[in-house]
Amino acid sequence: MRVIAGSVILEPGLTRADFDELAKKGVGLAKAGFGAVKNAYEYVPLVGDAKAAGLITTCHTGGSSIPGSTAITGDHLLKMHPHISFHINGGPTAMPDSDFERVIRESQIALQVCTAGNLRTTLLCARLAEKYGAFDRFIIATDTPTGSGTMPLGMLYTIAHLASLTDLTAERFICAATGSNARIYGLNTGFIAPGKDADVVLLDAPEGGTQSSALAAIKHGDIAAIGAVISDGVPRFVGRSRNTPPTTRRARVVRSRVMQDFVAAAH
Repeated sequence: MRVIAGSVILEPGLTRADFDELAKKGVGLAKAGFGAVKNAYEYVPLVGDAKAAGLITTCHTGGSSIPGSTAITGDHLLKMHPHISFHINGGPTAMPDSDFERVIRESQIALQVCTAGNLRTTLLCARLAEKYGAFDRFIIATDTPTGSGTMPLGMLYTIAHLASLTDLTAERFICAATGSNARIYGLNTGFIAPGKDADVVLLDAPEGGTQSSALAAIKHGDIAAIGAVISDGVPRFVGRSRNTPPTTRRARVVRSRVMQDFVAAAH
């Protein structure tokens, strides 16, 4: 797993100079939603200063999720205008339905939907993003581990839910989970292209299913089977995943310059 960590929580008293110092020390993210503010509108100048310092700003969206936090709705988002609305479909409680169209049409905020949220509003957000030409801002996450627990296959399940319950293709949601995330967060991954980090997941239809390809299986609502994971150019495993069903076709190593044992028993 590649981990991008380190986000400052926006708190009263932070200044532009603080954000400039954080940026120089390598902090690239700032989050609104859990600070000791009296109401969510107090985040507006904090988000503005963090953005001015070059940080990517994110914001809790929906009903309050932990003691001391407050609900954040479309009005708050449009005043703050962070780069990304975290779990816009609810984390775990969704904001009013009417706010989705407003945020999509009246801002350039990235629309992050998550597994640990409201499935109905996940679908609503996807359909509205497509309708209003904002699907390039639609990204997929899990928002776990949280009080909802840990969901190791959350991304794959959310991709399958969205593909099978909307008219959009499976590959659109794979893009929302990979390249669109990378583009919005400024990461050197998410695309298979020269100069990009070699992070690749090999997918197939699950064994025993009714579909013959990974894309068809996802559109059918089945979780895709994982046959191999490569990160930073290094094969982490090839063969049988311990979490997903087995692949229809067996993945095997034909040639590798990386000294690594891919014996099935080790996985």
